[in-house]
Amino acid sequence: MKVQEVITLLKDKADAKHHAGMLRFGVSNEKALGVKIPEVRKIAKLIKKDHELAQALWDTDIHEARILASMIDDPALVTPQQIDSWTKDFATWDVCDQVCGNLFDRTSYVVDKAIEFSAHKEEFIKRAGFVLMAEYAVHGKKAADDVFISFFPIIEREAWDDRNFVKKAVNWALRQIGKRNDALKPLAIQCAERILLQNNKAAKWIAGDALRELRK
Repeated sequence: MKVQEVITLLKDKADAKHHAGMLRFGVSNEKALGVKIPEVRKIAKLIKKDHELAQALWDTDIHEARILASMIDDPALVTPQQIDSWTKDFATWDVCDQVCGNLFDRTSYVVDKAIEFSAHKEEFIKRAGFVLMAEYAVHGKKAADDVFISFFPIIEREAWDDRNFVKKAVNWALRQIGKRNDALKPLAIQCAERILLQNNKAAKWIAGDALRELRK
């Protein structure tokens, strides 16, 4: 399938009401068509895996085309350079989360990139680091607990960041790691308790919210 054919399919599924509603969820719709995620997934199933088409779709700079690109790309063909390039293009939280959860967390670079991005100054790149931790806790079925234990000091270190899209991702990573299994849960609770002692508003929210869920 060619790029223009795919864009035509996306435009056919565009919904003006959804397009307007994106703003309510903090998503810029300036470069969006207004296609709901389930519709994007249906198109992805028609295409299956196509690394070259994924790159071409990303280059269109269309919101939904980039999300679709993350669904059809082949994780085995993704390079660290591609991860860096796409991540630098993140301009909305939903593209960040979709790309990390559909594609990047399935590559062999997920742990290294999670650690690298977690210290970045740019909001969406830093968010990507913690989204990768959260998504890998769900999708990395064969990953050893030690991998996730190594994330706890990073989560503690960055819990000061009060930027909305960062602190929510830090919280998400902590909760997902804690919910992964019974061995990690008490360690996540201990991590949250240490974060709670940090003297700043973001840390207290991150820890308090995580503890409410993990202690259930």
